[in-house]
Amino acid sequence: MKITEQILREQGIDTSELLCLKTEKEQLQAVKENGYAIQFISNPSPEVQFQAVKENGYAIQFISNPSPEVQFQAVKKNGNAIQWISNPIPEVQIEAVKKNGYAIQWIPNPSPELQIEAIKQNGNAIQFIPNPSPEVQIEAVKWDGRVIQYISNPIPEVQIEAVKQNGYAIQWISNPSTEVQLEAVKKYGDAIRYISNPSTEVQLEAVKKYGDAIQYISNPSAEVQIEAVKQNGYAIQYISNPSAEVQIEAVKQNGDVIQWIFNPSEEVQLEAVDKLLQQNITDINEYYPHKLGKKALKYLLKNLAIKDVIK
Repeated sequence: MKITEQILREQGIDTSELLCLKTEKEQLQAVKENGYAIQFISNPSPEVQFQAVKENGYAIQFISNPSPEVQFQAVKKNGNAIQWISNPIPEVQIEAVKKNGYAIQWIPNPSPELQIEAIKQNGNAIQFIPNPSPEVQIEAVKWDGRVIQYISNPIPEVQIEAVKQNGYAIQWISNPSTEVQLEAVKKYGDAIRYISNPSTEVQLEAVKKYGDAIQYISNPSAEVQIEAVKQNGYAIQYISNPSAEVQIEAVKQNGDVIQWIFNPSEEVQLEAVDKLLQQNITDINEYYPHKLGKKALKYLLKNLAIKDVIK
């Protein structure tokens, strides 16, 4: 049993009845309900063919020598229907890839124009284009930087465009230049996880974008640590033995991060209290009793009293 015949039966269509379709009106009604019905019609008229592919583009596989109009309608419905069209004209090819970029896989020696149209519809279609030009490559990575994984030896310009669109694209680039690395972490700071031995410049750019990216940096310098906690105080949880300066900067950014600091100094405690008060967190001692010393608690209570008076 043909797979299409099985589909028709599952849809409640009696294929034996299709064999009895005599008039064009009956045939039209059948293909409008299910385009695959055309396989049971001998010598279907142009109108029947057209209506069949209008309902289901794949129905063209059952039509001998379809006209350009039928071909066009088939790929308009489903771009991949072009796989059943011998020597499709350029207009049909263009319509097919506009509908589905992947349709280019069925077109031998696609023109540069066709390649661009396919990529505009779906950048992933570049995997079906042998030796794509730099222009096509750039168009593809602008659609989604990650498609660079399908490009062999991409030129620097393509690499740059890829990471500008998606910083994570750098994971598919061998030996990326400093410029490419910087563009990647400017887009997504944590893209640094895919960079081997990033320079201090790259590290700084990464943590300025996303402080938590410091977790992917081995032995970050004091400068990098400070920039990380300035961007996100919580980044201090990824820093071993942070200096007093780093601790201060972290609690200045968010007082709540004092919970990640072991034995905070009095200065750090006071800075944390100041920031928590700014953040309108008044139940500080309830949450951080083991973090605040007498001076910090006294300072807290004094400021809370002032706030109550102002209210």
